[in-house]
Amino acid sequence: MGKLFTSESVTEGHPDKICDQISDAILDAILKQDENGRVACETIVNTGLVLVVGEISTKAYVDIPKIARKTIEKIGYNHSRFGFDASNCAIITSIDEQSSDIALGVNKSLESKENEKDSIEIGAGDQGMVFGFASDETPEYLPLPIDLAHKLARRLAKVRKDSIIPYLGPDGKTQVTVEYEGDKPVRIDTVLISSQHEDGISHDEIENDIIENVIKEVVPENLIDSNTKYLVNPTGRFVKGGPEADSGLTGRKIIVDTYGGYGRHGGGAFSGKDPTKVDRSGAYAARWIAKNLVAGGAADKLEVQIAYAIGVARPVSISVETFGTGKVNDDEIVEIINKLFDLRPSAIIKELDLKKPIYEKTAAYGHFGRTDIDLPWEKLNRVDEIKNELSSIVICS
Repeated sequence: MGKLFTSESVTEGHPDKICDQISDAILDAILKQDENGRVACETIVNTGLVLVVGEISTKAYVDIPKIARKTIEKIGYNHSRFGFDASNCAIITSIDEQSSDIALGVNKSLESKENEKDSIEIGAGDQGMVFGFASDETPEYLPLPIDLAHKLARRLAKVRKDSIIPYLGPDGKTQVTVEYEGDKPVRIDTVLISSQHEDGISHDEIENDIIENVIKEVVPENLIDSNTKYLVNPTGRFVKGGPEADSGLTGRKIIVDTYGGYGRHGGGAFSGKDPTKVDRSGAYAARWIAKNLVAGGAADKLEVQIAYAIGVARPVSISVETFGTGKVNDDEIVEIINKLFDLRPSAIIKELDLKKPIYEKTAAYGHFGRTDIDLPWEKLNRVDEIKNELSSIVICS
């Protein structure tokens, strides 16, 4: 047997994902009115309760309880039978303005303070490092385990909403174990799906319906063999789910949001943060770079790390790891990045058009490799330039 690797995803009705979607729905509502709004918004859910906290500085007015209820209803918690109801849950808000000390560094970068002629407008909203990853093992430039886990989670939501399996609830989780030979995926070892359901439905019926209408609709047949294992609701019962069964919190599914554990993560969550926070915009830029470099032929598998200091616009470091698949050495790839990509926060925001209200739709089913929505950091718009740079390096060598 080769090496096994496992990744998971969750549906939009998972308690943590409810929180991510509420936080990003609030962010989007503010950006619709005030593209320069500063938002750091966290949500907590529990049985019958939604708590929204954070720091927001904006000229906009948004009705946070109304946004929260609309988001919860859209997810599918619109009836008490699933233990959480958008119409009657309690909603509490506690919002302050962004710290004036942080604003000092964000509003005007260190470089601008030292040189008034410097055109840099803003500094990074926090210190920290971000990672971007891409691999050529799927058309989405994602590792296969997380790619399939997300597709299964989206399919689980679709069969519920389209009443293909009408008794399913909004909460659910998926997990896929892939066997690799070297760096190549060769088979699916295990598919695990746990889905909330109405009471009174037999386990056999749930298992059969999910295998036929979810797993077989998503997992490539050529990767399944007689030893592939399907585990559907292995506890035997999943009636109580969502916030009734488990509290949720914004930013607690960062591995689901990124690369399923296959690539590294800097530690900062995405949801509820405006693009001056490099936890979000820097990670999006790093993914954009990594995907374009792999598509451009720099490597078969590539990870980019970018590090920032609060209030400073330019990254303090950029590094690359190609896992032995690079077509040129890693230092030369860093030179290409420095030449073709401006990684100051203001430049990232402008290049990727990050002041638009595009964030709620990223808050479930991953921020990367999406084919169901149009995301600017997924565009392959620097491939030709990268190929030209690579050919120059090869010629000079």
